[in-house]
Amino acid sequence: MTVITIAQNTPVLVAIDIAKARHEVLISVPGKKRRRRLTVLNELADFTRLITALKDYGRPVRAAFEATGNYHRALAYHLATAGFEVKLVSSVALARTREALHNSWDKNDPKDAQVILHMMEIGNEQFYHDPLVRGTNDIQELSKTHDIVSKSKTELWHRILTHYPLPSACLHA
Repeated sequence: MTVITIAQNTPVLVAIDIAKARHEVLISVPGKKRRRRLTVLNELADFTRLITALKDYGRPVRAAFEATGNYHRALAYHLATAGFEVKLVSSVALARTREALHNSWDKNDPKDAQVILHMMEIGNEQFYHDPLVRGTNDIQELSKTHDIVSKSKTELWHRILTHYPLPSACLHA
């Protein structure tokens, strides 16, 4: 019979489904069949509890998540500063993989954490660059502000056109 040995440097995989108030976490430890499930509130005390639990494994940790609005930024920052490898999962790839695995587009947080973990196991993840650490936070905020202003401008223009139609003489000129 073949004896399977797990190298000590094989990372613990942490799949996180991000939400506004709480995050669903699924932890896979090499050599163990059962996965550990946690719910982490979007607050510092729970981030610290999660980081402590992950450090207790005594192995490298690789965490991945789907970026959701800005809700992922605080947890990702704390995981990265704790020395863990932080990865990103594409929203489109996650949706397609969920459809393929579960033969349904129906989503829920624990199911998404399972799909993210599956994507980590097959290596379908991207680099995550924290804007605060990389110094791109200001550029990102300016870009978001520009996007909001542009959408508001277009919305206002459409309201004006809808409620105040131009005279027919202007349309034929």
